[in-house]
Amino acid sequence: MSKNLAMQLAVPVGHSAGSLENYVQAARSIPILSAEKEKELALRLHEQGDLDAAQELIMSHLRFVVHIAKSYSGYGLPQADLVQEGNIGLMKAVRRFNPEFGVRLVSFAVYWIRAEIHEYVLRNWRIVKVATTKAQRKLFFNLRSKKKSLGWLNHKEVGAIADDLGVSRKDVLEMESRMSGVDMGFDEPDSDDDNSHSVAPISYLQDMSQEPASQVEASNWKEHNHARLSNALACLDDRSRDIIQQRWLAEDKSTLHQLANTYQVSAERIRQLENNAIKKLKNALAA
Repeated sequence: MSKNLAMQLAVPVGHSAGSLENYVQAARSIPILSAEKEKELALRLHEQGDLDAAQELIMSHLRFVVHIAKSYSGYGLPQADLVQEGNIGLMKAVRRFNPEFGVRLVSFAVYWIRAEIHEYVLRNWRIVKVATTKAQRKLFFNLRSKKKSLGWLNHKEVGAIADDLGVSRKDVLEMESRMSGVDMGFDEPDSDDDNSHSVAPISYLQDMSQEPASQVEASNWKEHNHARLSNALACLDDRSRDIIQQRWLAEDKSTLHQLANTYQVSAERIRQLENNAIKKLKNALAA
């Protein structure tokens, strides 16, 4: 896409509503192409890579992007951003459009325009992604229009929506719960009210493991326990100490039968030696 075309397609993001309205009026002022002219331009682009033809095709269809973007205004996202994403979908459609298909560009481009807007809505409607599977996406964009009231769906309504959209009842209930939830900011809200009781996650999700004092204390406690265990093991005879180490402290722990083969005794005898050693260790640690 040329720099000149990019400047013409740029939607005034973050500016006044009047700026967006001026863009919309400018888009509507561009004449709609006849079927013959559209096919001629598409052939020039498809066969010769004519970028001027691509620009004319795109500019003449901006009004349709605006019309489609308005149908997504209920998600509380900036209208300018929706139009901008729709324009990206339009450009992708023009690049892939083949006039030999026998359909008008607008019919072909609707899918690409909606797909880009869908992705934008799903990325920005909530902090946490609410729709990842095909069934969830279908419900996300259709559930509110299918509901007959603002309240929760009853069992009959859930079944009707599931059958109508070809999804499971579980998916319907889960998406209704997700869309009814509210995002919560991590930080404390800005407030001058000293009596306000905040429940922001920052109040109860503090990571104390990164505190220097906590790290030093944990390190000292680990060294202390290691020293106590070493002293307790020193009270055992060589065979009992080896059995405890092989059964409990080694990364690749040995079985009773493996140790029985090593010491040429029965597995039951190894078990008895292990239990006796554990008792001695407990007494040593308690002392």
